[in-house]
Amino acid sequence: MDYLRTTYYFDYQSKEIQELVSMYQTDSLSDKEKAKQLYIRVRDSWRYDPYNFNLRKESFKASVIARKSKGHCVEKSILLIACFRALGIPARLHLGKVKNHIGVERLTEKFGTNELTPHGMVNVYLENTWLKLSPAFNKSMCRICNVSPLEFDGENDSYLQAFNDEGKIFMEYLDDYGHFEDVPLAFMIENIRKHYPHIFQTNNDTLDFNV
Repeated sequence: MDYLRTTYYFDYQSKEIQELVSMYQTDSLSDKEKAKQLYIRVRDSWRYDPYNFNLRKESFKASVIARKSKGHCVEKSILLIACFRALGIPARLHLGKVKNHIGVERLTEKFGTNELTPHGMVNVYLENTWLKLSPAFNKSMCRICNVSPLEFDGENDSYLQAFNDEGKIFMEYLDDYGHFEDVPLAFMIENIRKHYPHIFQTNNDTLDFNV
């Protein structure tokens, strides 16, 4: 597997990604420090939004995502992976299924469940270790949900906010689909059709959604 290569989706040679990582292309920062800073930037500069998405191939290109102001967990993970690879830091996409327990009224109304799938995360290779992290939930959203934002120290996994600040269950992982060298779009479409068939029916079986 080549977790550094540019692909259709991880198009880090694009102008958008090169501009995004330009300030980190310096020998004065270690790979760990670059990863920490980029994680925060992607986490907080793109607002988390699980309600607007489409499954067309071009929508999952990192350069396309970079031009947006918000994104869902898979989009934000793709963007961060492209940035890592652009800096020579191996990274790959990790997918799973999660259940949210707080602030889920709209989720349940739109998706028919408080389970989200596929949920996107990032695996990054730092100091001979694969680490798992999730840049999905921006700080302002976490503040509304009364949950501490995930921090990343470059040494430990950072992907699960199990409880909010009051000790109530916030999120749990239900399934792990593993990691992927590139974006597995066919698998993602099949997964979404299986879990949310009513969305495709409502949208006349198209790949564009505003739920």
